[in-house]
Amino acid sequence: MLSLTAVFAAVAGSVAGPAAARAETPAPAAGPAACVTDAMLVPSCGVLWGAAAGGFTSAPRDAALKQWENLSGRTASIFHAYHKGDEAFPTRSEMAMARDSARPRVLLLNWKIAYGSTWAKVAKGEQDKRIDAFAARVKSSFPEKFFLVLNHEPENDVIARRGSGWEARDFAAMYRHTVERLRAKGVTNAINVMAYMGNEKWMSQSWWKDLYPGDDVVDWMGLDSYVSAEKGYYHYGMFADLLDRKPTNGGPGFYEWATTQHPAKPLMVAEWGVYHRVGKLTDKSPGFRSVLPELAKRPNIKAIVYFDTKQDDQGDRDISIDGTKANL
Repeated sequence: MLSLTAVFAAVAGSVAGPAAARAETPAPAAGPAACVTDAMLVPSCGVLWGAAAGGFTSAPRDAALKQWENLSGRTASIFHAYHKGDEAFPTRSEMAMARDSARPRVLLLNWKIAYGSTWAKVAKGEQDKRIDAFAARVKSSFPEKFFLVLNHEPENDVIARRGSGWEARDFAAMYRHTVERLRAKGVTNAINVMAYMGNEKWMSQSWWKDLYPGDDVVDWMGLDSYVSAEKGYYHYGMFADLLDRKPTNGGPGFYEWATTQHPAKPLMVAEWGVYHRVGKLTDKSPGFRSVLPELAKRPNIKAIVYFDTKQDDQGDRDISIDGTKANL
């Protein structure tokens, strides 16, 4: 039986380790000497792997990730954190995680920039002060490359009503305006990730295609998707299932759609996990063991980022890696 650590340590011969998160930096001795990341943080071999840990708890996210790394037995290449509105970020603790000389990590920062506003208002420039403050902070304090996600999983926030400010086209306009303004303000180290839910019901909506802001402002395609370890429960399946869910009215699954419509874009599974209902302890090992074979068949996937929590936002799903000894 492969442990979770063994799965990721073996992907395509190796998983890009923490040193590979630094552009043009050789990987540690345990991995291929030629494994590096390019200007867009795409690894030349294996995948970048990382996590967001301590979800929906009061635990400091940096401490939670370090604990998760100790549990899993490997330093994360990516440290995933979440922000909204006028929050000042990257925070000091996030910057410290990126600059840890023994365990350097790339930041994956989600930003709900329209918090307290609307996508349409952001697109019209009504939150430019917020964008400019972020740009100034990055320029003055964080020159390292980092992944930036603007409003992850936008499908769930769409209000498909003319004038709502939350239409799919409003999202695309918000995304484009923000990226273009950041670039105009001199932010050159943000690698932009478009992170979808990829859920069947959303992919079948007529407006789903309108979310995409354009290849010139998107660097990576992203997917947030999960599977259940409980047979018969919602979204039961293996790693392939979270990649291949098809729209309810038919059509290609997310992986096929992304790699066909945007073949030049690397793909990041920006949130993923195997869950069971709280109180319904179930072995997740089959789900974890299914990862390696799928990654070997899907070369466009260049990063996978686990979301670890004992209890999700609804309070009913355990997505942790250590529910049982077999899981871990």
